[in-house]
Amino acid sequence: MSLWEALFLGLVQGLTEFLPISSSAHLRIVGEFLPSAGDPGAAFTAIIQIGTELAVLVYFRQQVWAIIRSWVLSWKQGGKPIDQDARMGWLIIIGSVPIVLLGVIFQDSIETHLRNLYITAGTLIGFGLLLGAADVYAGRVAARGEPKSLDNLGVRDGVFYGLAQALALIPGVSRSGGTITAGLAMGYSREAAARYSFLLAMPAVFGAGLLELVKSLGDHQALAAGWGNTIAAGVAAFAVGYVVIIGFLKVVSTYSYRPFVYYRVALGGLILALLATGHLVP
Repeated sequence: MSLWEALFLGLVQGLTEFLPISSSAHLRIVGEFLPSAGDPGAAFTAIIQIGTELAVLVYFRQQVWAIIRSWVLSWKQGGKPIDQDARMGWLIIIGSVPIVLLGVIFQDSIETHLRNLYITAGTLIGFGLLLGAADVYAGRVAARGEPKSLDNLGVRDGVFYGLAQALALIPGVSRSGGTITAGLAMGYSREAAARYSFLLAMPAVFGAGLLELVKSLGDHQALAAGWGNTIAAGVAAFAVGYVVIIGFLKVVSTYSYRPFVYYRVALGGLILALLATGHLVP
C-alpha cells in the first residue's frame, strides 16, 4: 500500500466513523478499488480508528475530564455515583463490557469470515432499515415533546446501548449506527443518541486499536500497510474526523437520519450488484 492510498483510507475513515454508515465497511470496499486492490485488514482499520477517537477525546475533552474526575472520586467513596458525571462513567464501563467480551470470543471470525462482502452488504441494508424505523419513531416522540436526554440514562438502557454497539464487530453494522438506532428506539433525542454513541465508543475503539498496535509490534507482517503509512492514515483520520463531529452534531439536532438510511440501502445494493457481476470478490 502506497502513502497516498493510506492517506485516502484515512480520509475515508474520518468521513465515515461517526456517521451511521459503517467506516469498516467503507474501508473494506474502498480498499478493493485502490491500485493495491485488497482488504486493508482488521489491524490497519483498528489502528487508524485511534485517530478518529482522539478527535472525539479532543472535541469532548471537558465532558470527558468531568466524567473521569467524578468517576475517580466516586470510586474513592465506595463506588457510589456522586453526581451525573460519575454515573455516566459507570454506564460507559457497563456498556463497554459486551463489545469487549464478544470481541475476544469471536476475534478470529471478526478478522476473517465476517469481513465477507455479502455479509457487509446485508448488514448495510438490514441495519439501515432498522435505523429508518427507529428514526421514524424518534420523530413521533419528538413531536409529542417527550424525547429522553442523557440525564435519563440508566443501567438498563446502558446495557442495551452496549449490546447494540457490540453488533458493530460485524462490518456494515456501524458502531455509531448500532448505538444511535438503539438510542432512538429507546426514545432518546437524535442529538443525545449521537453524543452517547461517541462517548461509549471511546473505551472499545481505543482498546481494540491499542491491542492491534501491540500485536503488530510483534508481528511485522500483520500490518501490510507499514508503520509510516498507517500513522499517516491515522493523522488524516483525526483531522477529518474532528470536522465531521462538529458538522454531524449540528445536522442531527435539526434533521432526521433518513439520508443515511437511503445511502446505506443504496450502497448495500451496489455491493451486491458488483459481486453478482464479478467486479468484486467476496
